[in-house]
Amino acid sequence: MLGFGLIARTAAEIRRDVAAAHSRDPAARGVRSAEVLATWPGVHALLAHRVAHALYDTGVPLLPRTIAAVARSLTGIEIHPAAKIGDGFFIDHGMGVVIGETAEIGDDVTLYQGVTLGGTGFATGKRHPTVQDNVTIGSGAKLLGPITVGHGAKVGANSVVIHDVPANSTVVGNPGHPVRVEGRRPEGPDADWVHLPDPIADAIRGLSSRIAALEGAVDAAQAVDGAAGRAAGAGVRPLRAATGGSRESAASGHPSLGPNPAGG
Repeated sequence: MLGFGLIARTAAEIRRDVAAAHSRDPAARGVRSAEVLATWPGVHALLAHRVAHALYDTGVPLLPRTIAAVARSLTGIEIHPAAKIGDGFFIDHGMGVVIGETAEIGDDVTLYQGVTLGGTGFATGKRHPTVQDNVTIGSGAKLLGPITVGHGAKVGANSVVIHDVPANSTVVGNPGHPVRVEGRRPEGPDADWVHLPDPIADAIRGLSSRIAALEGAVDAAQAVDGAAGRAAGAGVRPLRAATGGSRESAASGHPSLGPNPAGG
């Protein structure tokens, strides 16, 4: 059965969870703790988990899983009763959050809606992530397998993370990989989501720059070709017109840009 010490510890954990919601959710500013406790689904899910986990640790059968199942139905947040969660945990919005059986979460961690701390389906034993202190995980992120997310790390929204995350790094993408946000490291537990780097957009910008450079080279070649034709008085047509307006055709037909496949 639950001892007085365990009950007191669980109550203290719940108070710290409510305090975390107050400090990290702008919508909770100016709201009384009783209202947060009564109306915040993330707090409800954690309250249920604290009780279910305490029962699970003492070997009580059936009831811990029943509590977890009821909490999932009421909040949309699924937390296995065996999952180990530290103090000051905050789930914002929360719908669709899944935390697996062997997941371990440190202190002052923040999760947004749709986050999964799941397994890969292949591992046995320890098969879910370990999230260290002061980590923030954005909405829709999937962290899979027995990986470790280092202290103070940030995981961007919709990232898929299957490898360890270094401490104090920011991870984005699918698959997730560390990036650095130069000059933008906000204080407190929440990441500066507005200024997270976007590696896909960076790659597209790089390709656009390369295309612009190639177009400039083609235009320069056309200008040289046209000037040479006028100087010779041969009436040479502009290269783009001669090839039907296609830059690709112009590139293949100009002697400085490679042989013409058609042989003309």
